[in-house]
Amino acid sequence: MPSKTIIVLQGDQTGQELLDEALRVIDPSVTGCDVTFETYDLSLENRRATKNKVVHEAAARIKETGLGIKAATITPPEKGDVGSPNALLRELVDGQVILRTGRRIPSVRPIAGVHAPIAVVRMAVDGEYSEKAWREGEGLDEVAFSTRRLSRRTCRAVAEFTFRYAQRNNAKVFGGPKYTVSPVYEGMFKEELDAAHERHLDVEYDPQLIDATYALLLGTEGESLVIPALNRDGDNLSDLVMKMFGTIAGAESVIFSFDENFEVKVALTEAPHGTAPSLQGKNIANPMAMILAGAAVLRYVKTEKANRASRAIYESVLEAVQSGIKTNDLAGSASTTEFTDEVISRVKSKLEIWDSLGG
Repeated sequence: MPSKTIIVLQGDQTGQELLDEALRVIDPSVTGCDVTFETYDLSLENRRATKNKVVHEAAARIKETGLGIKAATITPPEKGDVGSPNALLRELVDGQVILRTGRRIPSVRPIAGVHAPIAVVRMAVDGEYSEKAWREGEGLDEVAFSTRRLSRRTCRAVAEFTFRYAQRNNAKVFGGPKYTVSPVYEGMFKEELDAAHERHLDVEYDPQLIDATYALLLGTEGESLVIPALNRDGDNLSDLVMKMFGTIAGAESVIFSFDENFEVKVALTEAPHGTAPSLQGKNIANPMAMILAGAAVLRYVKTEKANRASRAIYESVLEAVQSGIKTNDLAGSASTTEFTDEVISRVKSKLEIWDSLGG
């Protein structure tokens, strides 16, 4: 079988530093996986220099290989600048779903009642992030308008992925859009969620309006949940869920594109946090999310060796924290590189032991 190519998207500030740590962990010298890396510079400086051509080139290669890992990048606020590479990448790779899973971090106390994983299945496109907006009038009579787009194809992809993911993980599908206020727009998503439930009657389904979802999450009894959400709702909700388990740096984020049978065609992984400029160069940032993004992309290499390496990384990250190797944000004293070194050591040990046991 030929070597699989993972497209590496470089970023900015601490985001790039953490990507470097993740690449240390998923290097073939550590994992034994037959993968190669192809790098594209998505730093703000290079995006400006190439007028976003580099983003288009990187996205084209991700569609060809089906695999990518991305560092956090700067989105300039000025109108007319290069804008968000994230939104552009999602569009170019036909991204439909963003998956972020909050999970309990050993030795880190979550909010009361939360111990089972909570996955947010966020719509990757449409909604406010691709709206057309304008203003009319002057002074206090000035009015802002916007138009949003929501396709049934995207709604179906998110709904189908949600129920398949819940089925694989023995979880309940919980939450949903505010369809009572927006029966035409958000109602389309609710229709597809209801239809997906009919196709997966063995999956428990507890639809809730988005505001009730927030409120009920704070009183969760600890069951495993999968929450489908519109683009903006999912953006807000996933940050909340991550923090419920202790830190936004505690889990990876995965963007998926699907074929006509809703099988994964592209997996682009990243950390859910930003570039953290205040931490740049200090060697104190938590690399957990970025390392887990590396573990996640190995899952979609789809070889036995890559699957074993992916599991070894997940286990090693959580075991390192449990053993007291934690960065400052988790009340520890380990540096970024010290945490990564510990994970690498544990991954190597696990893989060697598993090989010696023949499984």
